[in-house]
Amino acid sequence: MIMTILYYILTGFIAFLIIWNLLKSKKWQEEILYIIILMPFLLRLFRLK
Repeated sequence: MIMTILYYILTGFIAFLIIWNLLKSKKWQEEILYIIILMPFLLRLFRLK
């Protein structure tokens, strides 16, 4: 139970950092890369995987 909660907190934190970098990015190539990287983290947060 504790490990599951820590896992989701860590996953949420990493997703937040990726979103932060996505918003600060100026190049469209980097934005697409961040979106591709973000997808697995969002799927895990919403328990769709």
